[in-house]
Amino acid sequence: MNYFILNPISGSNNLNLRKALLGLIASNSENIILETTKAKHAIELTQKAIQAGATKIIAVGGDGTINEVASVLTNTEIPLGIIPLGSGNGLARHLSIPMQVEKAYHLALNGHPIRMDVGSINGKRFFCTAGVGFDATVANAFAKGEKRGLVNYITATLTSLIRYKPIQVSINEGPWEEVFSLTIANANQFGNNAYISPFSNIQDGTLEMVKIKKMNWLQAAIVSMRLFFKSIHNSPLVEIVDVKEVKITYKSKANLHMDGEALQTTEPDLIVTVEASSLNVIV
Repeated sequence: MNYFILNPISGSNNLNLRKALLGLIASNSENIILETTKAKHAIELTQKAIQAGATKIIAVGGDGTINEVASVLTNTEIPLGIIPLGSGNGLARHLSIPMQVEKAYHLALNGHPIRMDVGSINGKRFFCTAGVGFDATVANAFAKGEKRGLVNYITATLTSLIRYKPIQVSINEGPWEEVFSLTIANANQFGNNAYISPFSNIQDGTLEMVKIKKMNWLQAAIVSMRLFFKSIHNSPLVEIVDVKEVKITYKSKANLHMDGEALQTTEPDLIVTVEASSLNVIV
């Protein structure tokens, strides 16, 4: 049986699109749909689907929904399908999954599984990107907004930039340094084709640590444009290194994001690791 875990409030508010998708799912007697009603509910529903004998589990939503479903499916043989309905859809875009729901639906049912790497910070898994600094500040501002979507994400970005100050971090117990942001990338982008780590490969057994140095407004604007031209690695303000494990010392109760979810650090040391080839995902 194919279980679809649907987040009804993910990025897109197109009711006709959702109605069409629900009709597609209902047209196949092998499909069962479960809708989330609260935060972390997708974790519970995925566990329920596994217990019921699911052969495929398809996450229908954004990167946050995918994170919850995939976290349960990691180190199992059950493949993850993705129908992207989020604001950014970073992992789906990296995997070249269609943004059109009908095409994504057919791919989820008829595509083939590949093994992909999974990152974690202090034991919490992420599949696309995670980090501290500016990106985490934007995620926090976006989470506090009442509306989803790209326009509101851009608004959160511009609002955050006005008051933002660089952060101090220590990497692998090295000297403290000021940075604009520090991102750990498994996939190559945040979403919406904003490529934070253009050459990231989810099957190479490593993550990429993207350090953006302290910069002024004009430099920030140029680096931001580079994201969309897939050329951020050419900036002298950006350093990208491969990591399999890294210790980042930051501070407790500070902004952190994982797959776009706004979180807070619970301790000053963030231990980043990778589980190589630990998730089956349909492409």
